[in-house]
Amino acid sequence: MTTPSADAPSSIPVASPPESASPRRNALGPVGMVLAAGVSVQFGAALAVSLMPRAGALGVVTLRLAAAAVVMLLVCRPRLRGHSRADWGTLTLFGLTMAAMNGLFYQAADRIPLGPAVTLEVLGPLALSVLTSRRAINLVWAGLALGGVFLLGGGGFSNLDPLGAAFALGAGAMWATYIVFSARTGRRFPQADGLALAMMIAAVAFLPLGIAEAGTKLLDPTTLALGSAVALMSSVLPYTFELLALRRLPASTFAILMSLEPALAATAGFLILDQALSALESLAIALVIAASIGALRTQVGRGKAALPEG
Repeated sequence: MTTPSADAPSSIPVASPPESASPRRNALGPVGMVLAAGVSVQFGAALAVSLMPRAGALGVVTLRLAAAAVVMLLVCRPRLRGHSRADWGTLTLFGLTMAAMNGLFYQAADRIPLGPAVTLEVLGPLALSVLTSRRAINLVWAGLALGGVFLLGGGGFSNLDPLGAAFALGAGAMWATYIVFSARTGRRFPQADGLALAMMIAAVAFLPLGIAEAGTKLLDPTTLALGSAVALMSSVLPYTFELLALRRLPASTFAILMSLEPALAATAGFLILDQALSALESLAIALVIAASIGALRTQVGRGKAALPEG
């Protein structure tokens, strides 16, 4: 799904203070929607973690993808005809990447706290923005991020489950790949058709894994209801909020707001899962957020921002 470019602001007479202030007031709406999307995603992830004892990590991913796919297919009603083999190939890779990204992240969240998991995951989009920019200043942002990761791992990931950290880094790699295929799919399919179809492919691809781990537990009414809530909070609402916000919000502002995901994840983990962070872990998350904001601002300045979509 490509990001629509922000319209250029209309010229406003200098002698009209109320009108010149109105764009800032109007911007509060889309900014609020992006923040609401981030809160929804991370609190949805916290709910998913609490659901894992009932259905397992793979079962939760299956429920999330399946419920989100059903909703998006009903809302978008994508057109199936008129697409080339290359279009379907790109879409299939997009859907498989989405499945892998979700699966790896939930495996990580099952083993390490949400804050560190999202912090490690966001290194994927950060690496993508640094590599595509190729500016010397990005060495500073990369250094900040590596410093944050070093602190987060206690100098060697002794404070985090190594497998959980590996899953989070793998999810970050899939997130970077997701960004690439999201842009390609958006150029080949109109509106959100590609996203809805990719969600369906991801759900179908993940279904055998979910059945193998959870079996008939997936049909439990309570589990189904909670899984649908996770899908609503982590997929349907965030995508809707972000699409609406991007119609009125500059891409650079959107990218910076998305960089706050690790902090929102840490907050959700603390409030819902009682996952408290040490001062050192909080500093580590702050360093990665600062690196993400710096790298994205640098790339936006060159007009080639790659925006992460969770």
